Amino acid sequence: MSPATILNIHLGLGYVPWLLCFVAYIWPKLKTLEPIEAQRAIATLHSFRFFGLVFLIPGVVGPDLPAGFAPFAAYGDFATGLLAMLALLAVARPAIFWPLVVAFNVVGVVDLVGDYYHGVMLDLPGHAGQLGATYAIPVLYVPLLMITHVAAFYLLARRRLGEPATA
Repeated sequence: MSPATILNIHLGLGYVPWLLCFVAYIWPKLKTLEPIEAQRAIATLHSFRFFGLVFLIPGVVGPDLPAGFAPFAAYGDFATGLLAMLALLAVARPAIFWPLVVAFNVVGVVDLVGDYYHGVMLDLPGHAGQLGATYAIPVLYVPLLMITHVAAFYLLARRRLGEPATA
């Protein structure tokens, strides 16, 4: 099997265990929390996205990683992580917290969708070996990030509609 095929399989299958785990363990708890606490939990996970800057470190990724991929992925993750940290710092001030929750989720989804787009356009699977130590990020970490962004938007919409927290 080629490295490109293996990466594509990994990218697709990365969602399966996270969806199973999310549906069985995370979602039941999140939907019972008060809206601010549920978003706080999601923001905590996303606050670690500063780690995406690792895409910019020579030697961590290979020299032949397509040039257009790393900067967008790194800075998108970094911006999302900083916004999530700001949201966590502002949790006591709902007027600041909620816009930051929306911001980190919008920036985070744009980052991940943009990374998938750039990955396709730049033939990232054809350069799978150039991901080096960062290979685990799109395969193991990104699926959970995307799933929690979807959950965050759902919870935001439910809050806006005034549905009870245990619905």
